[in-house]
Amino acid sequence: MAVILVRYGELALKSPPVRREFERALSRNILEQFVAAGTSCRLRSDRGHLYVEAEDGRAAMRLLRRVFGVTSVSEVREVATERAAIRAALFEIADTVLVPGARFAVRARRTGQHPFTSQELARDLGGDLLERYADRGLRVDLTHPEVELTVEVRDQRTYLSTGRERGPGGLPLGVAGRVVALVDGPRGALGAFLMMKRGCRCACVISPAGAPAAEEVLSRLDPKGTRRVAGPDPQALEAGVREAAEMGHVDGIVLPLRVEDYPEARARWGDRVVFSPTVGLSDEEVEDRWRGIEELVA
Repeated sequence: MAVILVRYGELALKSPPVRREFERALSRNILEQFVAAGTSCRLRSDRGHLYVEAEDGRAAMRLLRRVFGVTSVSEVREVATERAAIRAALFEIADTVLVPGARFAVRARRTGQHPFTSQELARDLGGDLLERYADRGLRVDLTHPEVELTVEVRDQRTYLSTGRERGPGGLPLGVAGRVVALVDGPRGALGAFLMMKRGCRCACVISPAGAPAAEEVLSRLDPKGTRRVAGPDPQALEAGVREAAEMGHVDGIVLPLRVEDYPEARARWGDRVVFSPTVGLSDEEVEDRWRGIEELVA
């Protein structure tokens, strides 16, 4: 059984009642990803982290990287918070990743009461590795290490890993209202993504040109999201957005506008709240950001 350590950022800064609500939403969103993939997992938590237990660690990592609110994930080795157990687990991990001549760093973090500081633990474990693998010519490099060994002490349990993979960050889906987004290509898809990252559930009205982005990326980020395809002409797309907005009783619409498009759009949509998070981006900037998002959900 693989154990995945899930880190989140903004959630931990909220007041305790809000944080608990957001953590529950994050847990629901994680379970939705696993259900949509036809697999299962088990969740547990402590302050500031979630732990996901799953049969297939790599598949679980891939699903977790699609969950808004998640900043990074690591497949970890879990041991008791005892020096001997931590050292033995670290040796097992390091034996396969510290090749001769490698530059490495040990990063230690600690939560709870222990007879050592984070700095002392990192220093001592680094010394243990240099002594254990003296024949490999290892070097400590805290600035630009080739191998980074992470040790996170959480009260009576410790979690060791060799790296982390990023998630989308932001806030969990569902904590900030509902919107409808017009997805007619990368600009519209990026606009939907940025609103989802702020916690909005986003229904998508999709043109044929926007279908690949919606089906291959946005649907993976929100398996429960609603998507409808409208005709390619502007009138049909606008009608689709208006209908979806009325039926969904949404808080606003998300349009793929450029700066010069905004005055006309503002007049056309009247009192409707209009969001356009990509309005200040060039086409090149949109394409670059969208490629990064495609890599995230691959």
